[in-house]
Amino acid sequence: MTALKKIVLGHGSGGRLSRELVERVFLKSFSNPSLRLLEDAAEVKIPGATLAFTTDSYVVTPVEFPGADIGRVAVCGTVNDLAVKGARPLALSAGFILEEGFPGDLLLRITASMRRAADEAGVLIVTGDTKVVEKGKADGIFINTSGLGLIPRGRRLTSAEVKPGDAIIVSGNLADHGVAVMNARDRLGLRGGVRSDAAPLNGLIEKILRLPGIRAMRDLTRGGLATVLNEVSGACRLTAEVEEDSVAVSPAARSACSLLGLDPMYVANEGKIAVFAAPGQAAKILKAMRSHPYGRNACIAGRMLKEKKPLVRMITSIGGSRIMLMLEGEQLPRIC
Repeated sequence: MTALKKIVLGHGSGGRLSRELVERVFLKSFSNPSLRLLEDAAEVKIPGATLAFTTDSYVVTPVEFPGADIGRVAVCGTVNDLAVKGARPLALSAGFILEEGFPGDLLLRITASMRRAADEAGVLIVTGDTKVVEKGKADGIFINTSGLGLIPRGRRLTSAEVKPGDAIIVSGNLADHGVAVMNARDRLGLRGGVRSDAAPLNGLIEKILRLPGIRAMRDLTRGGLATVLNEVSGACRLTAEVEEDSVAVSPAARSACSLLGLDPMYVANEGKIAVFAAPGQAAKILKAMRSHPYGRNACIAGRMLKEKKPLVRMITSIGGSRIMLMLEGEQLPRIC
Protein backbone atom coordinates (compact mmCIF):
# COMPACT_ATOMS: atom_id res chain seq x y z
CA MET A 1 0.00 0.00 0.00
CA THR A 2 1.55 3.33 -1.06
CA ALA A 3 2.09 6.21 1.36
CA LEU A 4 -0.29 9.17 1.35
CA LYS A 5 1.05 12.16 -0.60
CA LYS A 6 -0.50 14.78 1.66
CA ILE A 7 -3.25 15.23 4.22
CA VAL A 8 -6.44 16.97 3.05
CA LEU A 9 -9.53 18.15 4.92
CA GLY A 10 -11.43 15.06 3.83
CA HIS A 11 -9.12 12.91 5.95
CA GLY A 12 -10.94 14.33 8.97
CA SER A 13 -14.45 13.69 7.67
CA GLY A 14 -15.09 10.37 9.37
CA GLY A 15 -15.77 8.87 5.93
CA ARG A 16 -13.81 6.98 3.29
CA LEU A 17 -10.75 9.23 3.39
CA SER A 18 -10.61 9.00 7.19
CA ARG A 19 -10.73 5.24 6.89
CA GLU A 20 -7.94 5.37 4.32
CA LEU A 21 -5.81 7.50 6.66
CA VAL A 22 -6.34 5.10 9.54
CA GLU A 23 -5.57 2.00 7.51
CA ARG A 24 -2.59 3.37 5.56
CA VAL A 25 -0.91 5.21 8.43
CA PHE A 26 -2.14 4.44 11.93
CA LEU A 27 -2.99 0.76 11.55
CA LYS A 28 0.23 0.26 9.66
CA SER A 29 2.20 1.79 12.53
CA PHE A 30 0.21 0.69 15.58
CA SER A 31 -1.70 -2.46 14.57
CA ASN A 32 -2.88 -4.69 17.42
CA PRO A 33 -6.04 -6.73 18.13
CA SER A 34 -7.79 -3.97 20.11
CA LEU A 35 -7.11 -1.26 17.52
CA ARG A 36 -7.98 -3.38 14.48
CA LEU A 37 -11.67 -3.50 15.48
CA LEU A 38 -11.88 0.28 14.77
CA GLU A 39 -14.93 0.80 16.97
CA ASP A 40 -15.88 3.77 19.13
CA ALA A 41 -13.84 2.55 22.10
CA ALA A 42 -11.23 -0.16 22.58
CA GLU A 43 -11.60 -3.05 25.00
CA VAL A 44 -8.67 -3.40 27.40
CA LYS A 45 -8.54 -6.51 29.55
CA ILE A 46 -6.93 -6.35 33.00
CA PRO A 47 -7.01 -9.02 35.74
CA GLY A 48 -10.63 -9.38 36.83
CA ALA A 49 -12.15 -6.73 34.56
CA THR A 50 -12.60 -5.42 31.03
CA LEU A 51 -12.21 -1.70 30.49
CA ALA A 52 -13.30 0.51 27.60
CA PHE A 53 -10.86 3.25 26.60
CA THR A 54 -11.40 6.02 24.07
CA THR A 55 -10.02 9.41 23.04
CA ASP A 56 -11.19 12.18 20.73
CA SER A 57 -10.22 15.72 19.78
CA TYR A 58 -12.69 18.53 19.13
CA VAL A 59 -12.21 21.42 16.70
CA VAL A 60 -15.67 22.96 16.38
CA THR A 61 -16.15 26.35 14.69
CA PRO A 62 -17.81 28.41 16.13
CA VAL A 63 -17.15 27.20 19.68
CA GLU A 64 -20.67 28.16 20.82
CA PHE A 65 -23.85 27.42 18.85
CA PRO A 66 -27.54 26.79 19.59
CA GLY A 67 -27.95 23.88 21.98
CA ALA A 68 -24.31 23.30 22.90
CA ASP A 69 -20.68 24.37 22.67
CA ILE A 70 -17.30 22.73 22.09
CA GLY A 71 -17.03 21.80 25.77
CA ARG A 72 -20.37 19.99 25.99
CA VAL A 73 -19.64 18.19 22.73
CA ALA A 74 -16.23 17.07 24.05
CA VAL A 75 -17.68 15.50 27.18
CA CYS A 76 -20.74 13.97 25.50
CA GLY A 77 -18.74 12.56 22.61
CA THR A 78 -16.34 10.67 24.87
CA VAL A 79 -19.05 9.48 27.28
CA ASN A 80 -21.08 8.16 24.35
CA ASP A 81 -18.10 6.37 22.79
CA LEU A 82 -17.67 4.46 26.07
CA ALA A 83 -21.37 3.80 26.53
CA VAL A 84 -21.95 2.27 23.08
CA LYS A 85 -19.39 -0.40 24.00
CA GLY A 86 -21.60 -1.24 26.97
CA ALA A 87 -19.24 0.44 29.44
CA ARG A 88 -20.15 2.50 32.50
CA PRO A 89 -18.04 5.66 32.24
CA LEU A 90 -15.64 6.07 35.18
CA ALA A 91 -13.46 9.09 34.46
CA LEU A 92 -12.43 11.56 31.76
CA SER A 93 -9.33 13.59 30.99
CA ALA A 94 -9.41 16.99 29.32
CA GLY A 95 -6.55 18.52 27.34
CA PHE A 96 -6.70 22.08 26.02
CA ILE A 97 -4.71 23.80 23.27
CA LEU A 98 -5.41 27.52 23.60
CA GLU A 99 -4.43 30.27 21.20
CA GLU A 100 -2.84 33.37 22.68
CA GLY A 101 -5.55 36.01 23.10
CA PHE A 102 -8.44 33.56 23.60
CA PRO A 103 -11.04 35.28 25.85
CA GLY A 104 -10.87 34.13 29.46
CA ASP A 105 -14.62 34.56 30.05
CA LEU A 106 -15.35 32.34 27.05
CA LEU A 107 -12.96 29.68 28.37
CA LEU A 108 -14.75 29.79 31.72
CA ARG A 109 -18.14 29.34 30.00
CA ILE A 110 -16.79 26.34 28.09
CA THR A 111 -15.33 24.64 31.17
CA ALA A 112 -18.54 25.31 33.13
CA SER A 113 -20.48 23.67 30.30
CA MET A 114 -18.13 20.68 30.45
CA ARG A 115 -18.75 20.38 34.18
CA ARG A 116 -22.53 20.41 33.70
CA ALA A 117 -22.32 17.73 31.00
CA ALA A 118 -20.04 15.59 33.18
CA ASP A 119 -22.42 15.97 36.13
CA GLU A 120 -25.33 14.92 33.94
CA ALA A 121 -23.41 11.83 32.82
CA GLY A 122 -22.30 11.04 36.38
CA VAL A 123 -18.61 11.10 35.52
CA LEU A 124 -15.63 13.10 36.81
CA ILE A 125 -12.97 14.96 34.83
CA VAL A 126 -9.97 13.79 36.86
CA THR A 127 -6.90 14.92 34.94
CA GLY A 128 -5.85 17.16 32.09
CA ASP A 129 -3.29 19.33 30.38
CA THR A 130 -3.07 22.84 28.94
CA LYS A 131 -0.88 24.27 26.21
CA VAL A 132 -0.89 27.84 24.86
CA VAL A 133 0.38 28.58 21.35
CA GLU A 134 1.20 31.89 19.67
CA LYS A 135 -1.58 33.95 18.14
CA GLY A 136 -2.32 32.70 14.64
CA LYS A 137 -0.98 29.19 15.35
CA ALA A 138 -4.35 27.66 16.26
CA ASP A 139 -8.04 28.40 15.95
CA GLY A 140 -8.94 29.68 19.39
CA ILE A 141 -9.36 26.42 21.27
CA PHE A 142 -8.93 22.71 20.62
CA ILE A 143 -10.02 20.16 23.24
CA ASN A 144 -9.02 16.52 23.63
CA THR A 145 -10.95 14.26 25.98
CA SER A 146 -10.14 10.66 26.82
CA GLY A 147 -12.37 8.34 28.80
CA LEU A 148 -12.18 5.15 30.80
CA GLY A 149 -15.16 2.90 31.50
CA LEU A 150 -15.92 -0.48 33.02
CA ILE A 151 -17.63 -3.15 30.90
CA PRO A 152 -19.74 -5.43 33.13
CA ARG A 153 -18.78 -9.08 33.16
CA GLY A 154 -20.42 -11.03 30.32
CA ARG A 155 -21.32 -7.96 28.25
CA ARG A 156 -19.78 -7.78 24.78
CA LEU A 157 -21.03 -5.49 22.03
CA THR A 158 -19.28 -5.50 18.68
CA SER A 159 -20.26 -4.93 15.06
CA ALA A 160 -18.94 -8.34 14.06
CA GLU A 161 -21.73 -9.98 16.13
CA VAL A 162 -24.60 -8.43 14.12
CA LYS A 163 -26.79 -11.15 12.55
CA PRO A 164 -29.08 -11.40 9.48
CA GLY A 165 -32.54 -10.10 10.31
CA ASP A 166 -31.34 -7.80 13.09
CA ALA A 167 -33.21 -4.52 13.40
CA ILE A 168 -31.49 -1.14 13.00
CA ILE A 169 -32.86 1.20 15.67
CA VAL A 170 -31.94 4.90 15.62
CA SER A 171 -32.43 6.88 18.82
CA GLY A 172 -33.91 10.02 17.28
CA ASN A 173 -33.80 12.81 14.70
CA LEU A 174 -30.72 13.00 12.49
CA ALA A 175 -28.67 16.03 11.37
CA ASP A 176 -29.60 18.55 14.09
CA HIS A 177 -26.00 19.04 15.28
CA GLY A 178 -24.47 19.57 11.87
CA VAL A 179 -27.21 21.95 10.76
CA ALA A 180 -27.03 23.98 14.00
CA VAL A 181 -23.25 24.43 13.71
CA MET A 182 -23.39 25.34 10.01
CA ASN A 183 -26.21 27.83 10.61
CA ALA A 184 -24.23 29.54 13.38
CA ARG A 185 -20.93 29.45 11.49
CA ASP A 186 -22.15 31.03 8.30
CA ARG A 187 -24.95 33.15 9.81
CA LEU A 188 -27.40 31.59 7.40
CA GLY A 189 -30.45 32.80 9.30
CA LEU A 190 -32.21 29.46 8.94
CA ARG A 191 -35.44 29.38 10.91
CA GLY A 192 -37.14 26.55 12.73
CA GLY A 193 -35.08 26.51 15.92
CA VAL A 194 -32.60 23.76 14.96
CA ARG A 195 -30.35 23.08 17.95
CA SER A 196 -27.45 20.72 18.46
CA ASP A 197 -28.48 17.37 19.90
CA ALA A 198 -25.30 17.04 22.02
CA ALA A 199 -26.18 14.87 25.01
CA PRO A 200 -24.64 12.19 27.23
CA LEU A 201 -26.43 8.96 26.32
CA ASN A 202 -25.09 6.58 28.98
CA GLY A 203 -28.36 6.77 30.94
CA LEU A 204 -30.42 5.88 27.86
CA ILE A 205 -28.01 3.09 26.96
CA GLU A 206 -28.02 1.54 30.43
CA LYS A 207 -31.82 1.55 30.29
CA ILE A 208 -32.03 -0.42 27.05
CA LEU A 209 -29.19 -2.78 28.02
CA ARG A 210 -31.47 -4.20 30.71
CA LEU A 211 -33.20 -5.93 27.81
CA PRO A 212 -31.69 -8.87 25.89
CA GLY A 213 -30.91 -9.02 22.19
CA ILE A 214 -28.63 -6.04 21.61
CA ARG A 215 -25.64 -7.08 19.47
CA ALA A 216 -23.92 -3.74 18.86
CA MET A 217 -24.29 0.01 19.19
CA ARG A 218 -22.56 2.84 17.39
CA ASP A 219 -22.28 6.59 18.02
CA LEU A 220 -23.52 8.62 15.02
CA THR A 221 -20.99 11.46 14.84
CA ARG A 222 -18.80 12.41 11.85
CA GLY A 223 -20.06 10.84 8.66
CA GLY A 224 -23.55 10.33 10.08
CA LEU A 225 -25.73 7.23 9.96
CA ALA A 226 -24.75 6.27 6.40
CA THR A 227 -21.05 6.03 7.22
CA VAL A 228 -21.66 4.05 10.43
CA LEU A 229 -23.86 1.59 8.53
CA ASN A 230 -21.08 1.09 6.01
CA GLU A 231 -18.62 0.37 8.82
CA VAL A 232 -20.95 -2.14 10.48
CA SER A 233 -21.83 -3.75 7.15
CA GLY A 234 -18.13 -4.28 6.46
CA ALA A 235 -17.49 -5.73 9.92
CA CYS A 236 -20.33 -8.29 9.87
CA ARG A 237 -20.38 -8.87 6.07
CA LEU A 238 -24.11 -8.13 5.82
CA THR A 239 -26.25 -5.63 3.91
CA ALA A 240 -27.83 -2.79 5.88
CA GLU A 241 -31.19 -1.78 4.41
CA VAL A 242 -32.91 1.35 5.70
CA GLU A 243 -36.23 2.92 4.73
CA GLU A 244 -36.17 6.63 3.99
CA ASP A 245 -39.63 7.18 5.44
CA SER A 246 -38.63 5.48 8.70
CA VAL A 247 -35.57 7.62 9.41
CA ALA A 248 -36.45 10.52 11.71
CA VAL A 249 -35.37 14.01 10.59
CA SER A 250 -37.05 17.16 11.90
CA PRO A 251 -38.83 19.31 9.30
CA ALA A 252 -36.45 22.21 10.04
CA ALA A 253 -33.32 20.10 9.62
CA ARG A 254 -34.68 18.45 6.48
CA SER A 255 -35.47 21.85 4.94
CA ALA A 256 -32.02 23.16 5.86
CA CYS A 257 -30.31 20.11 4.35
CA SER A 258 -32.34 20.52 1.17
CA LEU A 259 -31.38 24.20 0.95
CA LEU A 260 -27.68 23.49 1.59
CA GLY A 261 -27.50 20.44 -0.66
CA LEU A 262 -26.76 18.06 2.24
CA ASP A 263 -27.98 14.52 2.83
CA PRO A 264 -29.20 14.11 6.46
CA MET A 265 -27.90 10.54 6.40
CA TYR A 266 -24.32 11.88 6.25
CA VAL A 267 -24.61 14.89 8.59
CA ALA A 268 -22.92 14.73 12.02
CA ASN A 269 -24.86 14.11 15.23
CA GLU A 270 -23.67 14.39 18.85
CA GLY A 271 -26.54 12.78 20.72
CA LYS A 272 -27.73 9.88 18.58
CA ILE A 273 -26.87 6.19 18.40
CA ALA A 274 -27.70 3.25 16.15
CA VAL A 275 -28.58 -0.01 17.88
CA PHE A 276 -28.41 -3.40 16.16
CA ALA A 277 -30.73 -5.85 17.88
CA ALA A 278 -32.41 -9.23 17.45
CA PRO A 279 -35.72 -8.74 15.59
CA GLY A 280 -37.79 -10.35 18.33
CA GLN A 281 -36.56 -7.79 20.85
CA ALA A 282 -36.68 -4.69 18.67
CA ALA A 283 -40.17 -3.52 19.72
CA LYS A 284 -39.30 -3.75 23.44
CA ILE A 285 -36.01 -1.92 22.94
CA LEU A 286 -37.77 0.79 20.94
CA LYS A 287 -40.39 1.22 23.68
CA ALA A 288 -37.70 1.51 26.36
CA MET A 289 -35.76 4.01 24.26
CA ARG A 290 -38.82 6.19 23.68
CA SER A 291 -39.48 6.32 27.43
CA HIS A 292 -36.19 8.18 27.94
CA PRO A 293 -35.94 11.95 27.22
CA TYR A 294 -33.08 11.42 24.76
CA GLY A 295 -34.91 8.69 22.87
CA ARG A 296 -38.39 10.14 22.39
CA ASN A 297 -38.15 10.12 18.58
CA ALA A 298 -36.46 6.73 18.27
CA CYS A 299 -37.42 4.62 15.26
CA ILE A 300 -36.76 1.25 13.66
CA ALA A 301 -34.99 2.46 10.54
CA GLY A 302 -34.24 -0.83 8.81
CA ARG A 303 -32.74 -4.30 9.02
CA MET A 304 -29.62 -6.32 8.29
CA LEU A 305 -29.78 -8.79 5.39
CA LYS A 306 -27.62 -11.63 4.13
CA GLU A 307 -26.81 -10.92 0.48
CA LYS A 308 -24.06 -11.80 -1.96
CA LYS A 309 -22.17 -8.58 -1.34
CA PRO A 310 -22.38 -6.42 1.83
CA LEU A 311 -23.53 -2.87 1.19
CA VAL A 312 -25.84 -0.15 2.49
CA ARG A 313 -29.12 0.39 0.64
CA MET A 314 -31.87 2.92 1.18
CA ILE A 315 -35.45 2.21 0.13
CA THR A 316 -36.64 5.63 -0.99
CA SER A 317 -39.99 7.24 -0.23
CA ILE A 318 -41.15 6.56 -3.81
CA GLY A 319 -40.30 2.85 -3.61
CA GLY A 320 -36.97 2.87 -5.41
CA SER A 321 -33.60 2.10 -3.91
CA ARG A 322 -30.14 3.67 -3.87
CA ILE A 323 -26.78 2.55 -2.59
CA MET A 324 -25.27 4.70 0.16
CA LEU A 325 -21.50 4.65 0.07
CA MET A 326 -19.23 5.83 2.85
CA LEU A 327 -18.97 9.63 3.01
CA GLU A 328 -16.66 11.00 0.32
CA GLY A 329 -14.61 14.08 1.12
CA GLU A 330 -15.52 16.64 3.78
CA GLN A 331 -19.21 17.57 3.86
CA LEU A 332 -19.07 19.93 6.88
CA PRO A 333 -15.54 20.68 8.13
CA ARG A 334 -14.77 21.62 11.76
CA ILE A 335 -18.08 20.18 12.95
CA CYS A 336 -17.04 18.15 16.03
